[in-house]
Amino acid sequence: MLKALQRWWKYLTAAFSSKVEEKADPKIQIEQAIEEAKKQHELLSQQAAAVVGNQKQLELKLGRAIEEVEKLQGSARQALLMADKATRAGDTGASTQYEDAAQSFAMKLVAEEASMKDLKGLHDQSITAAMAARKAVETNALNLQKQLAERSKLLSQLDNAKMQERMNAALKQMNELSPKGDVPTLAEVRDKIETRYAKALGESEIRTDSVGSKMMEVEKAQLDAEAASRLDALRVGLGLAPAPAATSTVETGSAATTDAGQTQQRVEEGGDAG
Repeated sequence: MLKALQRWWKYLTAAFSSKVEEKADPKIQIEQAIEEAKKQHELLSQQAAAVVGNQKQLELKLGRAIEEVEKLQGSARQALLMADKATRAGDTGASTQYEDAAQSFAMKLVAEEASMKDLKGLHDQSITAAMAARKAVETNALNLQKQLAERSKLLSQLDNAKMQERMNAALKQMNELSPKGDVPTLAEVRDKIETRYAKALGESEIRTDSVGSKMMEVEKAQLDAEAASRLDALRVGLGLAPAPAATSTVETGSAATTDAGQTQQRVEEGGDAG
């Protein structure tokens, strides 16, 4: 009995969902999908911000640990120097006390170095996680832009579908009064028009998709080039790479300009060919 009730409940749920889906306004569903995509992007951005924030926090802790290690090293060296000085002066008691102080500093130094090593490992992991988080946000932002563009396209198609449905309804009413014989009926004419219209829409969609794909490729290449240039500038600022020579910079800029022009030319030629 219980299984029968469960099956009946599932059937009612499926039937209700089917009716709701059938009566649902596509325009509202499109807006719901866009709002959900925006919400997911915001959540992803918040999670990425938390990951990057953790990296920054580890950087601060690691910096303090490095300073503490350097401070302890300096204190231990100073204690040893003072102990040696006291030994040469014949002050055995002071020499022993300085030796004990140096030993204490050395013990703290060992512990602090171990802590710094752990922080260094965590910091390295956080850098990788932060890079992945930034990449995920960037990719999701591009997907969101695509969905926003797709929304406009779907809304336009929806309006065309509604107009076509109204036209079909009018043609159906008129078809009932169409003449018989060798004269083509409105239904036949309508089929020809719809065939041409569908073919034109298909060709337009293929051409649009082709040009849009090339444009996205160009935009992505430009973003990658700007990101690479920015990373090179950061490396130079951090001393991780030598500063580029002036002539190399000019040549690189010229090459980049030439590549960009060639890419733009290919996009235009692709659009003309389409």
